[in-house]
Amino acid sequence: MKLAELGMIFVVTVSAASISFADVEYQKIKTEKNEVDVIKVVQLQDLTLRLNNPKGHPYYHFLAIQNSLKPCEKMHFAMNAGMYHADFSPVGLYIEDSRQQTSLNEKKAFGNFYMQPNGVLAWNNQRAVIQMTKDYKNTNFKAKYATQSGPMLVIDGKLNSQFVENSNSLKIRNGVGLKNNQLYFLISRDPITFYAFATIFKDQLKITNALYLDGSISSAYIPQAQRNDQVFNLGPIIAYIQPKFGCQ
Repeated sequence: MKLAELGMIFVVTVSAASISFADVEYQKIKTEKNEVDVIKVVQLQDLTLRLNNPKGHPYYHFLAIQNSLKPCEKMHFAMNAGMYHADFSPVGLYIEDSRQQTSLNEKKAFGNFYMQPNGVLAWNNQRAVIQMTKDYKNTNFKAKYATQSGPMLVIDGKLNSQFVENSNSLKIRNGVGLKNNQLYFLISRDPITFYAFATIFKDQLKITNALYLDGSISSAYIPQAQRNDQVFNLGPIIAYIQPKFGCQ
């Protein structure tokens, strides 16, 4: 069954601000109906996934990750990183610091995660990939971090064919795209359709592959945007944590 999504004409203004002390750049995209925060991660080595604290309990919030850092570390960006069960464990593949905690999920079921094609975001210190699940399964990518979610928003430069332009399904949404080995994390400021959200990746940022992370509970920590969402308990969290020189 296709989702009916709301069509729109884009009138775009973009403002950008770089962070001199981290390889993270922020910009805001405004359309006729929506406003989206964009974080571009230029270097991958300080981008991490976090789920459980040292005691084995979920972090739940960005603040808990901040409070767990060493004095010589600083978090410059964070965002919820994929769908999770009631116990906050990931629904699909999850790799943290080269250790796989849950396996690739190829089940057929109801819900956004299972809307086809779904996909995987994975990266190591040198390279990032966003691929459909079936393609990722057949690669030998050595992931340091990976999270599986769905649906794919953009596939080889085309919108997911599940999306059509008429819908009343409006939610705060977040996702990630890949271009030139740089990751673009997007989160809406207001409710947005799948179709409109995916179109921002494809048309405004010229991203050829993008993956949906979640909706409704979508949250982000973006200091440049004065954004620090702490309303919902979260499962997997993407966090850009940069150590100062000499940090042990």
